[in-house]
Amino acid sequence: MFFTNKHVVIALIVAPILAILAWFAVGHLAGEKAQPAAQGKSYPLVEKSNCRYDSGQCNLQNEDFKLAIELRGVDLIVQSEHPLQGVMLAIVTSGQEPVPVEMTSADQTGLSWRLTLAGVPQESERIYLVASTVDNAYFGDAATLFIKR
Repeated sequence: MFFTNKHVVIALIVAPILAILAWFAVGHLAGEKAQPAAQGKSYPLVEKSNCRYDSGQCNLQNEDFKLAIELRGVDLIVQSEHPLQGVMLAIVTSGQEPVPVEMTSADQTGLSWRLTLAGVPQESERIYLVASTVDNAYFGDAATLFIKR
């Protein structure tokens, strides 16, 4: 008897659709808008999901600024979509103080950076890095679980 009324059936179909549309509309109107990077500031990088399993590559990102980290042999490679002025990197075991090391540019464009390691990092270690552009600095850390051992 409840589902025989066509108005009730239509309301049961339309109500969830309106609720989802309202959720997106409120997010669009009242949600935080992405701002362009202000000159001279530093911004955090977010560790993406491929850093949590042995994918071979780890991505760090802040809006349109992206870095990709991978290990080739004993060389740790950082690839960027934006030209970088420099990259400082530290591989740290839990509880230790980071000792940053400057990476060397692997090309003239500043998009690829390289650091030769003494050995393959352990799964319990983390990578801390700071990448600087002409105007800003980006910092982040990532697990070393992405490294294929």
